[in-house]
Amino acid sequence: MQLLFSFLKLALLMALVFPALFLPVDLNAQSAPLPPGTSVDDQPAPAQANPLADPEAAIEAKNYDQARGLLDAYLLAHPADARALFDRGYCDDAQGKTQTAQNYYRKAIVADPKQFEARLALGLILAQAGSEDAQTQLEVAVTLEPNPPNPAAKAEAYRTLARLVRESDPDAAKQALLEALKLSPETVSDTLLTAEIAEAEGDKDIAEQAYRRVLKIDPESSPATAGLVHLLLAEKKYSDAEPLLKAALTRDPDDPALNTQYAALLGAEGKTDEAVAALEKLHQIEPKDRAIGVMLADAYMQTEAYEKADVVYANLLAATPNDAVLASARGVALIREQKYAEALELFQRAVKIKQDDSDAWGGIAMAASNTHQYSLVVEALTMRSKLASETPATYFLWATAYDNLHQKKQSVEYYHLFLKSALGKFPDEEWQAKQRLAVLEK
Repeated sequence: MQLLFSFLKLALLMALVFPALFLPVDLNAQSAPLPPGTSVDDQPAPAQANPLADPEAAIEAKNYDQARGLLDAYLLAHPADARALFDRGYCDDAQGKTQTAQNYYRKAIVADPKQFEARLALGLILAQAGSEDAQTQLEVAVTLEPNPPNPAAKAEAYRTLARLVRESDPDAAKQALLEALKLSPETVSDTLLTAEIAEAEGDKDIAEQAYRRVLKIDPESSPATAGLVHLLLAEKKYSDAEPLLKAALTRDPDDPALNTQYAALLGAEGKTDEAVAALEKLHQIEPKDRAIGVMLADAYMQTEAYEKADVVYANLLAATPNDAVLASARGVALIREQKYAEALELFQRAVKIKQDDSDAWGGIAMAASNTHQYSLVVEALTMRSKLASETPATYFLWATAYDNLHQKKQSVEYYHLFLKSALGKFPDEEWQAKQRLAVLEK
């Protein structure tokens, strides 16, 4: 599930930071009468007005261009003012200029490493962008205190951190959420996050209970529906999952997560044609989504629509040419299309990227055998044998490669290993092996 931080970022910083920052200024202080027996020289110096009052008032009024101009002028004379740098970043953040906002937040942190607000704001931007540095910023933020004190902002920092690490470190996510709940009341989003953390920890019972609690409060919650359906599909409770999915898709027919799960459900139920149709629709909605494309291509492979699968894999590879898994998968499609030379090229690309891909080495052996490159078959099978156990198919490739290389002893050995493991499952190849052994063992 994609992280959803935009709903809180600017509202949180605006509502919870700025209103408490304006210092009251008594405009009539200088005209007030002096106490008896005192003179002007005896009076304490009047409190200095907040130099950021005007730009912050403009920010609160959402006059970001005006605030930006005032802040730029102020920063020329005070380039290391952490508060002004944060305000300047906020102006850009509020108008979607996240890169420059990020730069100002970083400058604010350099000026004052203990400024909570800049850490939180930067962490939220980085979390939206999927940057690993978001976790670092938020881990520091939760050790700091907002100025002025703001339990709600501190709780949101904990919640955001929990969302970030819920899969990579569910224990840390759980602790972060507990800290957030010490500072603010539990919400439906917290219950959903509890479910996701429990699922990441492998506690399916707790996860299911939490998902169902969310749906009891909000029956139309697509994330809770998707989470619960994911658990039900894993447990093969298809009859329980199907009505949930159909109801959710009636409300939100174009939701990618729900459509993906519906296609998976149809495939699990053996409704292959319906699954393909659902995935085709989803692929039209999200043509660049790798997971959806892979599912569609796999469905095409299952229905022996190899050319269609090839097209999908080719498009995905055009976007990510160094994806070893995609290269290997397209190689398999090309093998099925009997385009062995093209398949060989893709398998070789895959092992250059990921040398421990045993399937790709097996693909090289298969493609090389069909292009009569028997030395390459032996080389590829040697590499594969270091990574995975032999199968009847690899025994047969060994045997035929050695047979064509006129290495009689090795060929006979592998033909026998093939026959011993085949057990009648490969009748054509078994017949061929017996015929060759009759000749080679004369």
